[in-house]
Amino acid sequence: MKRILHDADVNRAALDGKTIGIIGYGIQGRAQALNLRDSGCNVVVGGRAQGKGIAAAKGEGFKAYEIEEAVRRSDVVFVLTPDDVQKTVLSEAVTPYMREHATIGFACGYAVRFLDLELPRGADVVMVSPKGPGRTLRERFVAGSGLPALVGVAQDLTGVARDTAVAYAGAIGSGRVGIIESSFAEEAETDLFGEQAVLCGGIPRLMAAGFDLLVSKGYSPEAAYIECIWEAKAIVDLIYAGGIENMYANISPTARYGGLTRGGRVIDADAEKKMSEVLDEIRNGTFAVELSSARRAKADISPTLRETGRRLLGEFGG
Repeated sequence: MKRILHDADVNRAALDGKTIGIIGYGIQGRAQALNLRDSGCNVVVGGRAQGKGIAAAKGEGFKAYEIEEAVRRSDVVFVLTPDDVQKTVLSEAVTPYMREHATIGFACGYAVRFLDLELPRGADVVMVSPKGPGRTLRERFVAGSGLPALVGVAQDLTGVARDTAVAYAGAIGSGRVGIIESSFAEEAETDLFGEQAVLCGGIPRLMAAGFDLLVSKGYSPEAAYIECIWEAKAIVDLIYAGGIENMYANISPTARYGGLTRGGRVIDADAEKKMSEVLDEIRNGTFAVELSSARRAKADISPTLRETGRRLLGEFGG
């Protein structure tokens, strides 16, 4: 079991006197910049010359510059741009302008693990990955809580890369709930697997399949929607509050017995085999190659996928 760090374990001095450059002022960049500033850090923002980010950051009181200038001014640089442009941003606008012995950071391990980035040789390279969207990161910080984060070190030239990463995680609020030491590879592979096999792939497909089956057997769409989709939040909230055992302890005896005796018939050995295949495609790079190809071709599979949502949610106010 890995040790979970909290605020008491964070060496705040690791960021003392340092300027943090946030490259990219999108959903994640904005949230992290605001949280860092509220934690007392000196933050500057970097964006494209003609982009909306610089103006938005200035509007919220930040000093904001083109990326190259923001990097020049920073001791710690976090690249929070989309994965598919990070290689270009890094090579053209970040690496050539970094200070000696600076730190470069990423919010996930994907680009370093799969995109063959050429990392700056004279810099510490770290990852601080809050496990949730930027909006949630900001909302929970303001409410006095936070999101857990995975931290990792890919390159430690100064001997203090870990302290820098943990201090950064604490400053965005993750020390309030838990900071877990990890690696770029572990974060990238488990994140993709969770998205594809469970959270954004498996669960919605299971919901849709259950809904379709009930309706095909003559049950009303309203009842099918409530039972297979709407009630999911109540179950997830119980798991979130205290784990799967807590969920089973707080549902009816009938639901508990039925779930324990029938769940394995739906998610059986064949399903687990397919999940393993999905993980293999992630680990061996097949998915990354496929994703890069789809992005280059500007493939848009969203209309087909959105149709499922429209069909399920149409008259239910989704």
